[in-house]
Amino acid sequence: MTASAPLQFRSVTYTGLEPGPRLIVTGAVHGNETAGTQGILRVMAELDCGALTMAAGSATFVPVTNPLAYARKQRAGERNLNRNLFPKAQPEDFEDRVANWLCPLLAAHDVLLDLHSFNAPGEPFVMMGPRDNDGPLEPFHHEQAERSLARVLGVRRFVDGWLRTYGAGVQRRLRGDSQLETVLRYGVGTTEYMRTTGGYALTLECGQHADPQAPQVAYRAIRNTLAHLRLVAEPAPQPVPADAIEALSMIEVFDKLHDDDAFSRPWSSFDRVAAGDEIGRRADGTPVLAPFDAVILFPDTAARANAEWYYLARVNPAF
Repeated sequence: MTASAPLQFRSVTYTGLEPGPRLIVTGAVHGNETAGTQGILRVMAELDCGALTMAAGSATFVPVTNPLAYARKQRAGERNLNRNLFPKAQPEDFEDRVANWLCPLLAAHDVLLDLHSFNAPGEPFVMMGPRDNDGPLEPFHHEQAERSLARVLGVRRFVDGWLRTYGAGVQRRLRGDSQLETVLRYGVGTTEYMRTTGGYALTLECGQHADPQAPQVAYRAIRNTLAHLRLVAEPAPQPVPADAIEALSMIEVFDKLHDDDAFSRPWSSFDRVAAGDEIGRRADGTPVLAPFDAVILFPDTAARANAEWYYLARVNPAF
């Protein structure tokens, strides 16, 4: 573990005079995703100078969640912090140490807004949790509150079904394997962990890493969240109109079977395919076809054999 300067964890909390929800906003979970950091620091500066005042509840800001990755200006320090995010009695890497600090901090709050960005060009979107359920994978009981918050962040694209779809892929690969529970835990990041503590959470992908508008997307989302939760004395933000919403549910994950499996074209998230369209070819030349009309999510050209290659989502009219 090396960095150009000593590392430390930092969170700053502002508390209003009246009771209210406890919000936490995180940036730079991945060190090269700095739009959230910039948006957070801008809001903190407004709170510090009195341009904005907490009226109720509290807001905790974590501008840099992973200081090692941030110092290195790369996605991870020693591993992906946003997977297998649980406290560890015997931390093995730097991200385990982050988790031991971050997980209790998340558990002390009611709502999480986690700010990210992505590599390829594209418009911002929100990753949401599951519908209310008592199932074994991701039980949840704050669907209405979580989706109401999602609609006021200032974006129109919403995606759900991450852990369910990821978990189905794991079960397919490891059916009956003693490692099944361990690998399922690998799908748990900040928002999934927050839901295990009884809260609710959203991941806002603010745009492409270098998009000059991405920090503004983060800033607007934070300000809208503060107003929506009535933590500041400002008018409630208007939700995105129903006819403008693009809601998608992740349905299925497709794996690489061989390192030489290859896409037929350079796909980007939210590219649309029709049933029967060729997505790629297996190493032996067998075409990989879309099984239904769908939207491609998270295509990974660098995936290795027996790992997730891409996801397919369907339009979900029942947002």
